[in-house]
Amino acid sequence: MLNKNIVSFLGCDAEYDEARVVLFGAPFDSTTSFRPGTRFAGPAIRGDSWGLETYSPYQDRDLTDCHIFDSGDLELAIGDSEKVLAVIEERAETILKDDKLPFLIGGEHLVTLGSIRAAARKYPDLHIIHLDAHTDLREDYLGVRLSHACVIRRCWEILGNGRIHQFGIRSGEKDEFEWAKSGHTSLHPFDLEGLEETVESLQGKPVYFTLDLDVLDPSVFPGTGTPEPGGIDYMTLQRAVIAVCQNVCLVGCDVNELCPPYDASGVSTAVACKIIREMLLAIGR
Repeated sequence: MLNKNIVSFLGCDAEYDEARVVLFGAPFDSTTSFRPGTRFAGPAIRGDSWGLETYSPYQDRDLTDCHIFDSGDLELAIGDSEKVLAVIEERAETILKDDKLPFLIGGEHLVTLGSIRAAARKYPDLHIIHLDAHTDLREDYLGVRLSHACVIRRCWEILGNGRIHQFGIRSGEKDEFEWAKSGHTSLHPFDLEGLEETVESLQGKPVYFTLDLDVLDPSVFPGTGTPEPGGIDYMTLQRAVIAVCQNVCLVGCDVNELCPPYDASGVSTAVACKIIREMLLAIGR
């Protein structure tokens, strides 16, 4: 059994045996291509979550009525990406074997690959819904294949064509967009148009949901390592995550790329906290 974290996310104080959802953090940012600091996201999110209410008027639900266990941040070997991914994969696999849902808090986006490896092993027909500003489809970044700029390409190597659905994408190399358009992923540029139809098409199929918070416009969410103007607003994202978490067969998820040092106001951390609260409540239905 995993040990309970001393400082947990607001309202996530269930015992492991009774929990349906298990939070865990991956404080890793060694492959960040621009501004590092996402490894500090987990403690910032947990601490600032206590500024929220457990009750959401948007969903008329309360975290105190849910069964969520927070196992805290993993202890990771910063600088060794493959070893880090193996530790993340092992934790996700443990949670999945106990028929619980792993909820990963990054960290940079590469951490998703560890969870996907575990989820795809249990669910061979896994699909991914991916919200992000960036394609993350490079074959390599400056010669490195394990990079947050390549994470969805590495996921594609596991899942293959037709099972990765990308939304909000507005940045990437020309080759990445052309590679996606050739049939490798279903890429919806600029906004979340088509998400409702995608959710409907995935009924009955296992889905992993990965949310890179830089899908938000940096005027809403400046505290991220690679801010990209032209993103969506907060309420658009909130409605989207609730719709995904309520209406697909969710088997795992993550929220990543909060970089607290780049928003001294704390607003970006507050945004991350509230999105996580809404996701947890939607999953708990």
